[in-house]
Amino acid sequence: MSASTKTRAAGLFTRPGFMVRRLHQIYVSIYLQECAAFGTTPVQSSVMQVLLLTPGIDQAALAAEIGVDRTTTSNVLARLEKRGLVRREADAEDKRLRRAFLTEQGEAMLAEMQDALDRAHGRLVAPLSPDERDAFARSLRVLVEANNDEGRSALRML
Repeated sequence: MSASTKTRAAGLFTRPGFMVRRLHQIYVSIYLQECAAFGTTPVQSSVMQVLLLTPGIDQAALAAEIGVDRTTTSNVLARLEKRGLVRREADAEDKRLRRAFLTEQGEAMLAEMQDALDRAHGRLVAPLSPDERDAFARSLRVLVEANNDEGRSALRML
């Protein structure tokens, strides 16, 4: 192996992709600690939050709202539905479409989860000053917007 290859490999810990993956792992761990009482994943809570904001959204649109593929969205909805947190209905006009709604139980649980979600996000960025947090959030948004089409599933940007 050449010295150049070893030198480049040594840069692993400064590479954005590696660090983003590691940061995601850390966030999931923090999320699971803060939200353990609710037995949800970050994707499940994202689905529930979108359903609170847009009740009756169809599964394909829901997938785009959170930037995951339709199969994953369908699986997440099935798990939430089994727990009584979500209900799905066939669209009245197009039976191929399934619309999703939070149940009363889902709405209540999501309301209870908000403090835990806020703590999880807060813990992730706590080492940064308020100005650094704002700059970090802006930088993340720029990167996501600029590279959104490169992902497996595009996120509908607001």
